Amino acid sequence: MRFGVLGTGHWAAVTQAAGLSTHPSATLAGVWGRSPDKAADMADRYGVPAYADVDALFNDVDAVAIALPPDVQAPLAVRAAQAGKHLLLDKPLALDPAAADEVVAAARAAGVATVVFFTNRFVPSIDAFLRENAAIGGWYAAHGTMYTSIYQPGNPYAESVWRKERGGLWDLGPHALSVVLPLLGNVVDVSAAEGPRDTAHLLLRHEGGAASTLSLTLDAAPDATSFGFSYFGEHGATTLPEWDATQVEAFGSAVSALLDAATTGTPHPCDAAFGAQVVHILSAAERARHTSTIVAVQ
Repeated sequence: MRFGVLGTGHWAAVTQAAGLSTHPSATLAGVWGRSPDKAADMADRYGVPAYADVDALFNDVDAVAIALPPDVQAPLAVRAAQAGKHLLLDKPLALDPAAADEVVAAARAAGVATVVFFTNRFVPSIDAFLRENAAIGGWYAAHGTMYTSIYQPGNPYAESVWRKERGGLWDLGPHALSVVLPLLGNVVDVSAAEGPRDTAHLLLRHEGGAASTLSLTLDAAPDATSFGFSYFGEHGATTLPEWDATQVEAFGSAVSALLDAATTGTPHPCDAAFGAQVVHILSAAERARHTSTIVAVQ
């Protein structure tokens, strides 16, 4: 399958393009970006054409891998789907539930496969953990903490405009939800509180009565970074395992998942519909942060 990469930033270069260039069943066929100079540099790095016109790229590929800000990604994903291209998307899918739903509708109307690269879900140790524990069932609580510190010298995401505006809720929230929803189920409503250093504290109520709490920030004190998820159920307690793959290897697994979905017609669990579900939850959490009320997920 011939892929075009949309995006020229750090994540696009070191993960998407790198993963596609080494995948045994995919070909990196071209690059498009909002900066022609950066697109040319990245295309030269991987020995592929740089496209000035994104529609021209669509014409030459079977699928696109998108690594762009969420509000830029969503309308381009709609255009790519309408052009009949399979979609390997980044998270969050969009910054607005309506925009996320438009991607889902466009993909369904065109009959194209979709996968959203929720990174954890394509790490073998975590994928196996979630599958095994979902089969066990009986999980009624979870707690997750993601305290990262991107605003340090040399961090490639420190100047990301959308991350500065939306914070850890929107950047880290998709990661967190991707490893909580499979065990606790869909979210019914959300309450939230602000904390120091732009920390979002969420309390989620799930279908069936389970509850989870999440604490998320991109601006933790450098010596206070933390990552961990704990789960509690009728059969005991457990924690999310450590990674056993690199980010590029995880992306390669996502490419394989898209190829399989395109071939079989069977949606992947992390398809655009799941990505839209996550956007709806994050939107409700955003409203809860600003209103100090419990907000239903619509």
